[in-house]
Amino acid sequence: MSSPDPQVRAARNPSTRPSPDDRPSTSAFRAGGTTPARGPVVAVTGAAGGVGALLTERLAASGEIKQVVAIDERRGDCADAQWHILDVRDPAIAEKLRGADVVVHLALDLDLETDPAARTAYNVRGTQTVLTAAAAAGVHRVVLCTSAMVYGALPENELPLSEDAELRATAEATGVGDLLEIERLARRAPRAHPGLNVTVVRPAVLVGGTDTALTRYFESPRLLVVAGSRPAWQFCHVEDLCSALEYAVLERVDGELAVGCDGWLEQEEVEELTGIRRMELPSAVALGAAARLHRIGLTPSPAGDLAYTMYPWVVSGSRLHDAGWRPKWTNEEVLAELLEEVSGRHTVAGRRLGRKDATAAGAAGATVALLGAAAVVRRARKARRRV
Repeated sequence: MSSPDPQVRAARNPSTRPSPDDRPSTSAFRAGGTTPARGPVVAVTGAAGGVGALLTERLAASGEIKQVVAIDERRGDCADAQWHILDVRDPAIAEKLRGADVVVHLALDLDLETDPAARTAYNVRGTQTVLTAAAAAGVHRVVLCTSAMVYGALPENELPLSEDAELRATAEATGVGDLLEIERLARRAPRAHPGLNVTVVRPAVLVGGTDTALTRYFESPRLLVVAGSRPAWQFCHVEDLCSALEYAVLERVDGELAVGCDGWLEQEEVEELTGIRRMELPSAVALGAAARLHRIGLTPSPAGDLAYTMYPWVVSGSRLHDAGWRPKWTNEEVLAELLEEVSGRHTVAGRRLGRKDATAAGAAGATVALLGAAAVVRRARKARRRV
């Protein structure tokens, strides 16, 4: 589950798509023997990068997995997987899934810079195709990965939310509309394809080589806090997400699963741990500025992203816990890792600045400049209305 790199974007053009590489896998044969490992044959889409690459390596090294089939628009690094190079929207994927017991669909584009219409077309159509192809190929389980963001960030949310909590998110935040549609597809699939089981995994704020509006929040010179809000921060390290996905693959747990670190951090704890001071703004100013800045193209993040830094959307992860799964990372440890990852980056209102921009304006100055730009737009519109 990662944003495609330039190679992948080019690979989506059928005229440049490379031919499939169906080299036999060696993952079924462990060192020192010739007996295939017992367990399921697992296909992973989006296997060349991000969470998909980590999961592919993890499953290929597991003695509980018979074989890993890796599917992506470019070949990844895992030598112990059988690779198929194609777009997940291609109906030919059904033939590549034949013989697989489980499919983990991680080929999602959640890149902040992707055109929203193109992103939705890829994410929704890709999921539809994978579910239909899996059913046609005789796969008995598909594991999808969305986000705990689908629960919505609301002031009245319980701390923590159970997996059965209503999905009350709206499509106003980056990619959340796509994730909600994927959730709907997941619920319809077993009715449309009897015999196909679907498991959905919903991670909290994902950290570990990721780039999202929520990770960029910690690249800012000041942590924006909306007056009167009640944020609660819960993280999920990609290693813990992969171990939770493995639990689903091995059918130790099923249904709708939330995954994250145990507990959460209050905003004051986050500020103390990061050493980054807050910049507090009234709700109307913060949301209005975020909307205007996005509308005029100064920032990639819509105003809806801000809600997830204002109100809680912490999840309990009770189903995984009941099955014996435990996170290896704490919220404090993941936050420290995130700070190390974003060190040297400068982001203001979701817009990443180049080193020259940050040096010339100063991070705090850039914040004021962006908010000022929004104010200028507002004043100009008022002036036009008076005329």
